[in-house]
Amino acid sequence: MTTPPLRLFFALPCPPELAARICAWRDGLHHDGQPVAQANLHLTLAFLGSVPRGRKAELRAIGERLPRQGFSLELDHLARWNNGILHLAPSSVPTALHELVQALLEALRAGGFEVEARPFHPHITLARHAHHTPATTVCFPLPAQAVTLFSSENSPTGVRYRAIGEWPLESA
Repeated sequence: MTTPPLRLFFALPCPPELAARICAWRDGLHHDGQPVAQANLHLTLAFLGSVPRGRKAELRAIGERLPRQGFSLELDHLARWNNGILHLAPSSVPTALHELVQALLEALRAGGFEVEARPFHPHITLARHAHHTPATTVCFPLPAQAVTLFSSENSPTGVRYRAIGEWPLESA
């Protein structure tokens, strides 16, 4: 019997206290989407999809070699894509984030991992299946404190993201 693959992605985790503030704000909005669980808030850097369990060590080695320059994002733009994803995004993206994502994607491709071809749009998903965007102003600072390799796991209570590798970034 073969072991099922893992569904993996690299991301910037949302610190728990910030996630709580964002969710309290989101829950006060009049939106019609399905909210993302507070514990699952993150900013995806690279989505890998299904990866054989035996390749975790390779991914951890890639994480070890990533740039360590910290930065902060100002999540100041609430938007909704046509697929119904209600999200928070920065209106300005720091150079350090672009460099981190570029280094990560290059290392993944060099290691033979498939990565999404679509352009990188940093965001935190707040809700799925939303049909409109509430009118509001917002600004949440997101400190990039670590890069985390997450496994997306189904559970009886819904999807749960479990950290299987983490690499701290220097203070911004």
